[in-house]
Amino acid sequence: MPKHRVLTEFGLGTSLRRQDYTEAARRGLQDALWHNSINMAELYGFPKEAMLIDVEIGVQQPDQVDTKSLMSIFPYGRPTITVKHGGLDVPRGDGGKPTVIANVAINVSFDMERA
Repeated sequence: MPKHRVLTEFGLGTSLRRQDYTEAARRGLQDALWHNSINMAELYGFPKEAMLIDVEIGVQQPDQVDTKSLMSIFPYGRPTITVKHGGLDVPRGDGGKPTVIANVAINVSFDMERA
């Protein structure tokens, strides 16, 4: 069956002082997930484990994001995480490490025919 997207959510996360790209990404994921109740599986009659979750994260230093540690955020479904160049590093006036901003997009899909 073809993959059919049913939901897209967005989030933003920051690391204010530690320049921790993984933590900024984690906060962006939580922002997208925690503000929403993703109950699409029940709506379409699928088990929650059937959710195909495609995550895109944008940060200035993609190689600094530990995607394996982010997988624990998802209690069910089949997540895949892609990290790309994006987001923003904001210089600090005091000369400290820049504030890191991560942008996150989550797409939820199922293998099903279109109605």
